[in-house]
Amino acid sequence: MNRDLPGNNSENTGVSDGSSNPLFDSLVELIRRTSAEIPDDVRNALVAALESEKKGTIAASALTIIERNIELARQKSQPICQDTGTIIFYVTGPVGQDQVTFEETAREAVRFATKKGYLRQNSVDSITGVNDGTNVGPGAPTIHFHQHRSPTVEVRLILKGGGCENVGAQYSLPIEKLHAMRDLDGCRRVILDAVLQAQGKGCGPGILGVCIGGDRASGYELSKQQFLRRLDDRNPEARLDALEQDVLKTANELGIGPMGFGGRTTLLGVKICAANRVPASYFVSVSYMCWAYRRQGVTLDASQAIAGWLF
Repeated sequence: MNRDLPGNNSENTGVSDGSSNPLFDSLVELIRRTSAEIPDDVRNALVAALESEKKGTIAASALTIIERNIELARQKSQPICQDTGTIIFYVTGPVGQDQVTFEETAREAVRFATKKGYLRQNSVDSITGVNDGTNVGPGAPTIHFHQHRSPTVEVRLILKGGGCENVGAQYSLPIEKLHAMRDLDGCRRVILDAVLQAQGKGCGPGILGVCIGGDRASGYELSKQQFLRRLDDRNPEARLDALEQDVLKTANELGIGPMGFGGRTTLLGVKICAANRVPASYFVSVSYMCWAYRRQGVTLDASQAIAGWLF
């Protein structure tokens, strides 16, 4: 049984309507804002990219169109991109948080946000190919729960489009043809190879999230968590910070540019973490985010209403 609108009691999930469930309201507003409004750090990076491109070039025109699209989406409270993407929640809360109720409420919020048009009907059954129009199903939305020693609840949301997901890559070092050994120089080589392979197909200018190490599953998951960082932050690990800055500079000298049209802005940012690995494996997992970098987060107060925005 599906319940598209709050207040329909055909499914006992504990969600009645927005007025009686602040968590439901908070999640719907988080979805709306994430879908329709680019965070300030991303907007600032895009404005700087536009200013750096030569006037009259295709690259400058592409970035101008992107800038106009962002403003129209904000004004109309409509999705920035027709592909509203994979819905990924990251929830950090205290010990004892009711994760079952949170997940039920999140699924209802996704259904409602889809019906309101904040999300496009974008989730398809992989066996039958059927799209039931709710964006809810096995594995959708994805919700990651983490505990911390604090009474606050923080909810972060990423909407990750399929085009950029398609150009992610995972490398198992060493790779002889790239002269990529099991060291940071080898990591640099494969990360730049991922940029070269993507060209303009990931809706650039893009952002890279990278994990060095881990296994095949954890490496990709940790690489996506890098998208929760601000574009203007700096890595506290000096060697990784140097690698981030080097890859960003080098990638922007490749001439790929926005949408692959050429230019000075291939990437807006590079965020890298490292995880322990077993001696037999050395993975480098590269996740790619498109220019429509839809990432937002909130803190919730004791009533589960929005107390503040994280980005």
